[in-house]
Amino acid sequence: MIESLQEFTFTFPAALQWLAVMLVSAVPFIESYFGAALGVVVGINPVLAILAAIVGNAASMLLFVNGAHLVRRKVAKNQEAPKQKYAKLRAAFDKYGIAGVSLLGQTILPSQITSAALVSFGAAKEKVIFWQIISIILWGTVFGLLAYLGVDLALGR
Repeated sequence: MIESLQEFTFTFPAALQWLAVMLVSAVPFIESYFGAALGVVVGINPVLAILAAIVGNAASMLLFVNGAHLVRRKVAKNQEAPKQKYAKLRAAFDKYGIAGVSLLGQTILPSQITSAALVSFGAAKEKVIFWQIISIILWGTVFGLLAYLGVDLALGR
């Protein structure tokens, strides 16, 4: 998969490879952290790679949050939302709140799914967006810097 993402990025002209990183980072499970690392590995300026990854991931997350918010509003008018679809995530939400799930949730689920689930649980859309953006920035920056410093986290090398 990593090779496929690198090939995809290399298909773009060098001046637009940041756009490929942005598109890749919008995909759930790739996120800002793998997107930033990918950008650095293919030779994009680390600052530009990290920013592109953050913007791509944040844009995708915003689409999911706003979609979940609209669905919740429509469901809430007619009936109560399903309670146990994401039981473990719900338990984490009850225990750690929006900030905790947003900051640590990316270790389990993509930010897009985590943010949509939080909104479906009734969390304030604005707070979810705020904490998810902080999380996306932190994760993208850390992994981008690790890639820049040459730390290989893939395949246990």
